[in-house]
Amino acid sequence: MIQALMPRQPVPDLTVSLAQGGQWNLHAQSPEQFTMLVFYRGLHCPVCGRYLRDLDSKLSAFEERGVNVIALSSDPQERAEQATEHWKLTQLKLGYGLSLPDARRWGLYISSGRGKTSTGIEEPEGFSEPGVFLVRPDGTLYYASVQSMPFARPNFDDLLGAVDFAVQKNYPARGEVTQL
Repeated sequence: MIQALMPRQPVPDLTVSLAQGGQWNLHAQSPEQFTMLVFYRGLHCPVCGRYLRDLDSKLSAFEERGVNVIALSSDPQERAEQATEHWKLTQLKLGYGLSLPDARRWGLYISSGRGKTSTGIEEPEGFSEPGVFLVRPDGTLYYASVQSMPFARPNFDDLLGAVDFAVQKNYPARGEVTQL
């Protein structure tokens, strides 16, 4: 059973290796406004490639708003490096080696591989489906979008507008009620 993260509550810590070298740790981040984690399916997903290219082109706009950004998947190092090159990602930090138990702790759906995709790349035995999260500097969840399919993901232009609105209006994280 998938356990959803709750707004205004601490998110699990997360450490991944980067395709560009080094390690990335969520709790070591110190953004002005948010850390945005974009979980993607992996090299096998052509929708992910288009989505991350769009994010890569808007990375400076997020940074100007005080948002640190990382995209991450359960792909191993070789596939993450191939994704960076194949998708022509020039700025985006790409994390790899996300464990499926860690993906589950983040409330992500897990799928099993079903052979080659339309791009001719084999799906891994298991991988997480997409999710986008905004985490406040204090490590609490502000925004979450989790999908069970690779389609209809949050639009990055919309997210930029949402960040502007949230910061300008000091808009609180919503969806925090646990007892009715």
